[in-house]
Amino acid sequence: MAKPRSPLQRWLTRRIGYPLEAVLVLGVCRLFRALPLDRASALGGWIGRTVGPWLPNSARARRNLTRAFPEKGSAEIEAIVRGMWDNLGRTIAEYPHLEQIGRERVEVVGAEHVDRLREDGKAGIIVTGHLANWEVQPVAARLHGLEVGVVYRAPNNPIVGELLLKLRGVALGTQIPKGPDGARMLLRHLTRGGHVGMLIDQKMNDGIPVPFFGRDAMTAPAAAVLGIKLNLPLCPTRTERLDGARFRLTVLPPEEYPTSGDRNADARILMERLNRLLEDWIRDKPAQWLWIHRRWPD
Repeated sequence: MAKPRSPLQRWLTRRIGYPLEAVLVLGVCRLFRALPLDRASALGGWIGRTVGPWLPNSARARRNLTRAFPEKGSAEIEAIVRGMWDNLGRTIAEYPHLEQIGRERVEVVGAEHVDRLREDGKAGIIVTGHLANWEVQPVAARLHGLEVGVVYRAPNNPIVGELLLKLRGVALGTQIPKGPDGARMLLRHLTRGGHVGMLIDQKMNDGIPVPFFGRDAMTAPAAAVLGIKLNLPLCPTRTERLDGARFRLTVLPPEEYPTSGDRNADARILMERLNRLLEDWIRDKPAQWLWIHRRWPD
């Protein structure tokens, strides 16, 4: 367990660390905005795969990969780690260009399901994970006529959080923070007929244990609970990076809800199904998922 920081360390972080970090983030965003999309994406990928494997988080990625793919050798694991950092670097560099990506660089498979979500007169839920550039989904949906609110985790640095809200807000629209206030905002958004996108692949300490790559992972059940409670269509959606800053968005038909009559049991069954689906997508292209997450309790 990490040693708690002293009051002085916390003060230094707030007064010095956070502003310096914000200046760095702002400078990086301005650099990538000044470059054409393909050059920005390529530069971000180069920085990611050059620097990322040496960062401390890569040790967690290697550990997670070794446990998820015990059949893979060290060379394969290292290649996936480099590919993961390349993808993450590109994703960061592509933030200022999300509108262009949505207009020009996304092919949509299953667009009929987007049309149905838009036209059925009901709220709806889209579930996905941190795959490829996950920010592409709500942009592409909006350009297809479907406004999708996004549930997000606020950064620890509130100054960076404000910068990212402004940067993402232009392209993504309604943004709903995690936490008690965000939960109430999410419920209001859905009961008023809105649509929401939810990432279901991050550890949630007070979630439910659901198998993921052969081990229980604490999983947020909110998507399943709300979908079942409000009887809303829930569509799993996958983003794949095809080549550079080009993407394929695959929208699956709404999930069939379990009907045992026990909502908690039904929600667990649905989350198990969604985790299996997400695992299949990750196994197909493991370098496009964020292995640096603390996804499992150990």
